[in-house]
Amino acid sequence: MKKQTGNRKYNFPDADLYMQSIERIKYAHRDIKYFSQYSFDIARLKGFNNKCEKFRALPDDDELVGDQMVVTDKKNAAREKLKNAIRSIMTKVSIKFSNRTGRFRKFGTAKIGDMTDAQLFFCGRRVARVARKQIDFLAEVGINDTAIKRVLDACTVFEKAINIQQDKVADRDISVERRVEIGNNIYDELVILCNIGKDVWAETDPVKYEQYTIYESNNEQKIARKQKQASAAIKVPKVLKSKTKKP
Repeated sequence: MKKQTGNRKYNFPDADLYMQSIERIKYAHRDIKYFSQYSFDIARLKGFNNKCEKFRALPDDDELVGDQMVVTDKKNAAREKLKNAIRSIMTKVSIKFSNRTGRFRKFGTAKIGDMTDAQLFFCGRRVARVARKQIDFLAEVGINDTAIKRVLDACTVFEKAINIQQDKVADRDISVERRVEIGNNIYDELVILCNIGKDVWAETDPVKYEQYTIYESNNEQKIARKQKQASAAIKVPKVLKSKTKKP
């Protein structure tokens, strides 16, 4: 059974997690005399910073997808070469045998364009095997050891390309899982750091308290900033009561 990838504990990009963490580490250095009272000393801050730098150095998913696309393109090119080698054999076979005969159908190349990678690979092996068994009948139409070897060589290249592609898919799955795990650990440490910072400044400095607030997304950060700006800009007008004249 395939192992399920853990869920991310934060809902903003990894780059934002890194930037927020580095920013809060700087604030914690500034306030280290208070943090030390919570057993959050310089050594722990340094360890947290090292985790962040290792996290930043990890390949992101765009890079991994790009690598996967490169090997997929190579696999598809190898697939086409194998199909061409098989078709070359079958074109010569069709000169000797009708496609309605058992000798032709033994090659099993019907619907070759719809075959999966695994089916095409086995088809190539089968074509080479059947052609070799009937080489005495097919020599006159140009099927020889060279033509059969071309199919077998194409099978070997295609099989290797399939394996490389599957390895890249597995590497991406492992990397994503590792990135989620490390990211969650960093987020947990960030939450602890920010909770300490807010506790330190809760009653004495609202500006520094705000510096330890974690914004869950860029959108929420923008909304919070706009709300503050709007609150500062809006002045509530006084309602003037007009005197009404009695008729």
